[in-house]
This record gives sequence, structure tokens and C-alpha cells, in this order.
Amino acid sequence: MSKQVQYRSAYRAPVFTIDTVDLHLKLDEQATEVTATLTVRRLAEGPLVLDGEQLELVSVQVNGVVLSPADYQLSERQLQLNNCPDVAEVVIVNRINPSANSALEGLYKSGGAFCTQCEAEGFRRITYYLDRPDVLAVFTTTIEADARYTSLLSNGNLEAEGALDNGRHFAKWHDPHPKPAYLFALVAGDFDRLEDHFTTMEGREVLLELFVDKGNLSRAHYAMGALKRAMKWDEERFGLAYDLDRYMIVAVDFFNMGAMENKGLNIFNSKYVLADQQSATDWDFIHVESVIGHEYFHNWTGNRITCRDWFQLSLKEGLTVFRDQEFSADLGSRAVHRIDAIRVMRSHQFSEDASPMAHPIRPDKVVEMNNFYTVTVYNKGAEVIRMLHTLLGEQGFQAGMQLYRQRHDGQAVTCEDFVVAMEDANQRDLTQFRRWYSQAGTPEVRIEEQYDAERQVLKLKLTQQVPPTPEQPDKEAMVLPLLLSAYSETGQPMTLAHAAIQPHADSGSALLELTTSELTLEIEGVRERPVVAWLENFSAPVKLYRTTDVHDYAVLLGHAAQEVTRWEAAQQIYLSALQTAVKTEQEVTLPEVAIKALRQALAAPLDNALKALIFTPPSAEELAEYYPDAIPLAAIERAVKSLASCLAEALRDDFSTEFTKLAPAEEDLSGTAMAARALQQRCLYYLTLAAPTQYTAVLRERVLTAQNMTVQQHALETAVHLEVPEAKELLEAFAQQWQATPLALDKWFAIQATSVTDHTVAEVERLAQHAWFDLGYPNRVYALVASFCRNSLRFHQADGAGYRFVLTIIKQLNTVNPQVAARLVTPFLQWRRYDAKRQQLLRDCLVELRGIEKLAPDLEEKISHALDL
Repeated sequence: MSKQVQYRSAYRAPVFTIDTVDLHLKLDEQATEVTATLTVRRLAEGPLVLDGEQLELVSVQVNGVVLSPADYQLSERQLQLNNCPDVAEVVIVNRINPSANSALEGLYKSGGAFCTQCEAEGFRRITYYLDRPDVLAVFTTTIEADARYTSLLSNGNLEAEGALDNGRHFAKWHDPHPKPAYLFALVAGDFDRLEDHFTTMEGREVLLELFVDKGNLSRAHYAMGALKRAMKWDEERFGLAYDLDRYMIVAVDFFNMGAMENKGLNIFNSKYVLADQQSATDWDFIHVESVIGHEYFHNWTGNRITCRDWFQLSLKEGLTVFRDQEFSADLGSRAVHRIDAIRVMRSHQFSEDASPMAHPIRPDKVVEMNNFYTVTVYNKGAEVIRMLHTLLGEQGFQAGMQLYRQRHDGQAVTCEDFVVAMEDANQRDLTQFRRWYSQAGTPEVRIEEQYDAERQVLKLKLTQQVPPTPEQPDKEAMVLPLLLSAYSETGQPMTLAHAAIQPHADSGSALLELTTSELTLEIEGVRERPVVAWLENFSAPVKLYRTTDVHDYAVLLGHAAQEVTRWEAAQQIYLSALQTAVKTEQEVTLPEVAIKALRQALAAPLDNALKALIFTPPSAEELAEYYPDAIPLAAIERAVKSLASCLAEALRDDFSTEFTKLAPAEEDLSGTAMAARALQQRCLYYLTLAAPTQYTAVLRERVLTAQNMTVQQHALETAVHLEVPEAKELLEAFAQQWQATPLALDKWFAIQATSVTDHTVAEVERLAQHAWFDLGYPNRVYALVASFCRNSLRFHQADGAGYRFVLTIIKQLNTVNPQVAARLVTPFLQWRRYDAKRQQLLRDCLVELRGIEKLAPDLEEKISHALDL
């Protein structure tokens, strides 16, 4: 039975709610027995309809009376009780097979442990229930298992534990905070355990426990430290303290997502927990801290206040992504973390906005809820929250957060409730701003500047439009907060005095709110032509178009007060050169003024991590977004490679000087050392490109002897991607060293999948047959296949070999793990943006997939959108 389209406008409150749940699970690998005792209460007229999938129903009781099959209706996805009293105790017994659950939804076996994943609709694979986020109940969970599963964990506080007959034991957990079923969690396994404590600002002593596979305890300490930093930061920045007596994190290898914020028991993909300098890169450490923070911050923005329905997903995810971004920025380099977020938007979210799956951050309809977990809902959702923060300021935003919490603690609410709290706390009308929640697509802003030297007047003309997207051909003007600064041609700060341009105290920039489709300003008293930095800090998720001379970008690169503006100036210099090379099909050339500005930036007293990013030009994926109709892949590939060579030759001596003087200790995990490594690696890449014979020995030494994964991985990646003669030998050495460490092996697979060489497709096909490749292990699939999908220059190889490879994997995953399959199909969806030959090849793949018998709803929804648009 195919799933039906669900519409946000069709939301109706539940007929019944559930006040308490008493779960009793007798764990068995093939036949787990679940007894669910539900206290249900009627809210409206109608039957009690419970969700359930892949369950074997054993019995149903209502108020102590055992029902016969004639007393209920059982279908593939529902259990309906027609004559349920207004208040009743419903007891349901069912069986499930965790070992057969390869989709990793509901209760499943993860390696040697039992594990759950219930968001979005996984709880219905455990027992029959009102599996919707607006049904909040108090859970008590009793777990029985064989004694070899030494840790029996669930939400809340531990109430009892002990031995049972036949070599089994039990643990009973109680969570006093009402929650929806998607926040339920259970883990049973034999783990190493790391313990710590945290005292909240309210004086609560919290037991912190981190559970990892045996032998990995030494790699868990950084995650524990990150948790304590997150708890402290949330108290200091948002005034939010933890509310249970214990907080647990479990790291598992087999997990579709990054992590899950289940109340009091977070379940993590091991890649976001396990980290030491020998096996994890600097960015791994940064991501561990970010994801640990993200899931902890959900305790208030997602758990205590949750979503009324899944169309409101950005209510918790967009807000919490913003919070974890601010956490990382406050503890590290604000500019570096902001640039990372900007690149995600430009490389991935803008692409999604231009695809058949384009949707607002609060979608209007869906077939498969798992398809809601997108960069639009998460990352664009965070940008919408950031715009509110920009418009209201830190003080106003925090006032809105406090009112939101006061009004809605313990409730399931909507995005509208959040915006209303911001409005009421700041006495500000956000009616027009709400369009960010309902309109899909990336706004395009065009700015024209005319300076009249004689009159000393600067004339500005700004226009905005949002391109048509599926089912939304016509768009209204958005609220766009545009941060800006102005400089003289010698780099001195200038003030643009106009009533529409106001100082923005939080950022140090000025703020212009563009709320109409067109705006013209005349600014008087401007004594010389200003060099204006627009859209500072990427203050709105838009595409900005303006005609600016490279000299102006050189001024901003050398003198802008905002670090992100300096990086942006370099990106615009690169972008202009790349677009010219694509258009003319000639080699990239950079004018001397650009080379001089870049050389000065390399030598300037800037953060080394920022310098590394300044010398990281736009990727092929970012560049492709500037070609909405027909992406010139071959020309883009030539241009990207040509720009790299141009930089390597023009700044070779400068890179050599920086490389030599940077010598961070391998064991040093400080921000300063990480920044030094980042710049040193950028320099080494360009030096190897310019003089491969001279620097191959450096790469070899780093791969074979480095005791720091950042150093080792980058050297291997450089060797492989630049095709140095020793690349195969170094790949083999790395594989032999790390064959027993799955997360390190994932890096080995990803390095080969992201290379842009003539034999990349053949290599990924070979690796998919490797003994270490496991289709049932999501991390390995992401490392090889998803990495290859992001390698647009080889995925879109002209002969279609890249398409056929991924198509084969998706077909296999359709029944094994539909969530992962649906993620891999994404690059096929924009088939209309390519040349005629590739369009036909991509479309043929989608048609072939749609013809699969029992196509998973996750895939069917995306494919239908792409083909039927």
C-alpha cells in the first residue's frame, strides 16, 4: 500500500491522547516481546487509531478485557479500536524482529547491541501507538535482556535494576517529563563507560555517562569535555539548565543520522563521539563538539518544547542548528565557523532550492516524513533564525526566547508560535518576515551603484526577486537584512549617512532592511567613491549580483574590518576569474592587483585558519550554482584546475615561506595549532601542485610517520588527488595501518571517491566490491557512495558510468535501507540542468528506479517530483 500525500493544512488534533505509557520489553534478537500499557483519554469523537508497522500483534486488552479480532480492525499500518471508552487502560502485546530491521528505524540490532531510532516515525515499529509529535506522555520503561547485555538504558532516571531467572536481568527507567514517542530511546549492550559530573546553575548534580564499544574509551574523553562545555554555554548564553539527574550518550556504528536527541539518552553515530589526534582530524574534533552541543541544546529547543506536527520540523532543527553554530563560534573562531555555514548553503542548500524538491523551511506537503530532513529545513532554517537575531539584536532575540519558553514549556507548538513570541517580546510586526516560512527558493538581489563625484552623491538601486519553484510560480518580496560597510579606496572606513541605513551594534556593520521588490536611495555628502561590502556575514541567504571591479575586492580583502568580508572578497576575485575562464574556455588569469592583495593577505596578521579559507577557492559545486540552465561541466573542471595552478605558480615562494615557518605540534589540539595546520596544509597542496617532484617526499613522510590524523589524511588526499606516483603505495600503507578502525577507513574510502581523475569511477566501482565495503553500514556507504555523489565532476562523467554505479547501489538499498537510498538519489533530481545527453541518461535512471517493484516511499516521492515536474 503506497503512502498518501499529507498536507500541513489538513492537520487535526488527535481524537485521543496518551497520558502515561508503561513499556515492558523482553529483548530477543529475533523475537522481542513488547507489552505497552497506555492510559488513553478522549479529546474528540471517533475511534482510537494506533499506528503500527512490521509488528506481530499478540493481544489487546481494554480496561482488563481481552479483545477478540472482531473487536478491532488490523491493517498493514494501523490498529483501530472502534468502541474505546473516553478514559481507558489499553494493553497491547506484540512481537518484533530486531535482527531483520536493516532500515535502522524502530528497534534494531547495531553490531552487538540493541538500539532504537524513533524520529520521525520509528516508534510505530516497536509497538502500536499514536506516533505523532503532538501526543506527549510520561514514559516508564522496563527492559529485560540476557546478562551479556550489561547496560540496559532508556530515557529519564533509573528506578530499579536486578537479576532475573535464566541468566537475564532488568532495568526500570522513568522519565517525568511528558514527551512524544519520537524521543523514546532504548539501548542494550556491553559497553565501556566513561563517567563525569556537572553541577547546574540551579545546584542540580547531574551524572554524565558516555557509553562506547569496548576498547574505545580513550577516544571518548573529548566528547565528554564537549558535553560539559555545551551545558555551561547554554546556561551562560541562554539561561537554560539541564532538568534530569543523569545525561547519557551512547555511540553506535550503525546509525542513519548523525545523532538523536532522545530525552536524557542521546544516541550518536560513533563518528561524532570517538576522537583522538591519531585517528580524528581537527575538523572531526570540531564536528564532535558541534554535534554534541546540538543534541544537548535540543533538551529545550525540541524536547521540552516540541513540534506540533512534522511540518514544523524547522521549529526545533533550524533553531537548534543556529544555537550550535553560535556555540561553536563563541568557543572557537567565529569567522571560520560562519564561513563553513556559508559554504554549506552555497554548495548544497542553493542546489536544493533549485531542484524539483525545493520547499520552504516549513513545507506544505509530504509523502515520506524522512524526506523532511533536508539542508533547507536545517541549514536554511538556521539562517532564518539568524536573520531574526540580526533584526532584533542579541538582547531582543533573548527576550523572545524567554517568552517562548515561558509560554510553551511542555507543549507541542508551531513555527508561528515561535515568531509570535519574538514579535510580542520586541513589539515588532513580523508579518512580512513570515514569508521565509512559506516561500521556497533562493532570493536574488541585484545592486547597482552610481557615484556622482561632482555632487558627492551615491545612488543605490536594489532589487530582489525569488525565482519560481515547483507549485510556487509567483513570489512576494521578502524581508532581507543586508549588513554592509564602506571604505575609501585606500581602505579607510566611511559612513553612509541615510535614514534607511542604521548602525548595527552587534556586528559592527550597518544594516539596511530591503523589504520591497525595488529600492532606490540617494546618499548625500559622500566625499569620494566608496568601496561597499554588501551582505556582510552572509546576513541573508540570498544570491547577490553586482558589478564590481577587482580593485574594490582587493581593497576589501586587505582592509575590511569583518573577517568574513575579507574571505568573501577573495571568493569574488576567484569567482570572477573562474566565470571568465568558463565563458572563454581559456586558462584562468588573475590580474596583478589580485595577486598582490592575496600575497598581502597571506602575510597579514590574520587567523591562520581564515587564511587557509581565503586560499580555498569556490568548489566546482559552488560554481555550478551560477549556471541555472545548462551547467558547463567540462569548462568548470578546466577552470577550477586552472585557477589552482595559477595560484600555485604565482604565490609559490610565499606558500613556501609560510609552510616552513608553520610547525604546530602534532599532539596540540588548541585552536591556534589547528589553524596553523590548516594553513600549512593549504600551502603544501599548492606547493605539491607547483613542484610535485620536490614535495612528494614530504607527503610520503607525513602519510607514513605522522601521529596526527589531520596531517596524515591531508597528505594522503593531496597525493591521491594530485596523482603523485606514490599514491597507490600510500593508500595501501594507510589502509594497513587503520584496517581495524572503521572511522579511519571511512576516510580512506572518501579520499578515493572524491578524486577528480580519469579513473575515479572505475576505482569507486572496485571499492564497492572491496571486502571492507558493507552496504548495511551507513557510514561506509556515505564515505564511498555519498562522497562520490558530491564529486559532481565525476558523478556526471559524460559516458554515464557514474550514474550507473550509483543507480546500482540505490537499487540494492531500496529494501535494505530506504533512508540512505533516498539521500543518494538527490543528485539525479536536477537532471534538467544538464546538457541533452546527460539529461537523457539521468532521466533514464530515474525512470528505471520508478519501475522497481515495491519502491520505497522515501524514493518514490523524490523521483516522482523530479519526473513529473
